[in-house]
Amino acid sequence: MTAMPFPPLTRRQAIVGGAGVIAAAAAGGAIYAAWPRGPRLVAGRRTLEVDGKAAPVLGLEHRGAKLPLTQGGRFQVTLENRLDEPTLIHWHGLTPPSAQDGTPGLSQPALAPGASYDYDFPLKRAGTFWMHSHQGLQRAKLLAAPLIVAEPADGKRDEQEVVMFLADFSFRPPEELLAELTRGQMAMHDMAGMAHGAMDHMEMDHMDHMEHMAGQDDAPMGRIHANDIEFDAYLANDRNFADPDVVRVEPGGRVRLRVINGASATNFWIAIDGNLQCELIAVDGNPIVPRLGRRFGLAMAQRIDLRLSLPEGEGAYPIYAVREDAVQRTGIILVTAKGEVKKLALAQRLPTPRLDIALEGLLAAAEPLAERSVDRTLSADLTGDMASFVWGINGKRYGEDTPLLVREGERVELVMQNRTNMAHPMHLHGHRFQVMAIGDRRSPGAMRDTVLVPVGSSITVAFDADNPGKWAFHCHNEYHMAAGMMTSVQYGA
Repeated sequence: MTAMPFPPLTRRQAIVGGAGVIAAAAAGGAIYAAWPRGPRLVAGRRTLEVDGKAAPVLGLEHRGAKLPLTQGGRFQVTLENRLDEPTLIHWHGLTPPSAQDGTPGLSQPALAPGASYDYDFPLKRAGTFWMHSHQGLQRAKLLAAPLIVAEPADGKRDEQEVVMFLADFSFRPPEELLAELTRGQMAMHDMAGMAHGAMDHMEMDHMDHMEHMAGQDDAPMGRIHANDIEFDAYLANDRNFADPDVVRVEPGGRVRLRVINGASATNFWIAIDGNLQCELIAVDGNPIVPRLGRRFGLAMAQRIDLRLSLPEGEGAYPIYAVREDAVQRTGIILVTAKGEVKKLALAQRLPTPRLDIALEGLLAAAEPLAERSVDRTLSADLTGDMASFVWGINGKRYGEDTPLLVREGERVELVMQNRTNMAHPMHLHGHRFQVMAIGDRRSPGAMRDTVLVPVGSSITVAFDADNPGKWAFHCHNEYHMAAGMMTSVQYGA
């Protein structure tokens, strides 16, 4: 695969010291460089090669002198729009002032073609974040990239930094896909040939737990849907297993793997090669009490940080991202200098289950919210259906909605009840929240900025109203948000 007009690419992930990095996902391996001061982040057009075909997409290119992105520093950059259409970039997971959040209509107007905007705000937290367009369906055109803020102590850790940035891609314009969905027609593609290639024994050994769960197809409200769209490709760092991103690692070394689900409408299961020791250490950029594991659900917009320990000796270790309720997969391959890279099929033999939140109930924040009483409780019913493809919050589409009101200084609980036949990854801008209850079971969990709300279930989260302004609250499925599942949290009540 090739990408234009991005700078020359490296096949090896950078080992990062104390400086933060911006990792702009681009074909040929992710680009890793310190953030530019000077300052420009350019939104433009580029071309990938997907399965032998030219694929025009959008992208972000960094230019300028280096500026480390480190906790306690500042985010200083000029966003420049070189597209022939308006755009605006949201800094997902960061907590800037409301006017710099990058949400058209709430924080600032979209940038016209040729226009630019200077951003400057403090970086309060370290973690795995990302940035993406919040204008129209541009995120579905791959106008997105990782955004990593380092801890001052990161340079003292003897571990290699690797980012896996996930995306879904269609050769058809997302506007066309949305038009079909709103007419109640699933945008289905012929997937013949996608399931070719049998899994070898090594793959089966650590993927056998991904088999389809029986009896999930029917729910009291009718069929539960997992996927809106059959995409043409599922990408990791702008590549798939036909030409994967191969990352060189050291035998016996340690890797901090930052996995970001930047897909527009796809949830994934992340599966780790059985020869690697794996510890989950952070979600959505927030540290958790570490947990061992080899399979992790990752909803749209969510991130996980995994600490991997490699065995001594040479080897190749695939990291799989398998589509929810399906067989398609993508990923990257960690390989030592003399390790043998085997060709991997684009699909596995059996479909995965639908994403669940069993792990969510087991997570505990390493840095939870301070204990205090709740000042206000808000309700957000998630409403809509696949047949009409009209989605909303509290029965209203965005533009017809009633904002959720808070006062500065309050501890707020937000109860999300899913009354639809699809799960929804719900994201709140400008704040991080703590999962406080799953259904009726209260148990403080992880700090997050995006949480999956399963069909027929409720999730309660708590946040401190400490960042005044108008903040988007929406489903992070690009097509659900475009069809109405968005409102805002506004200060001043």
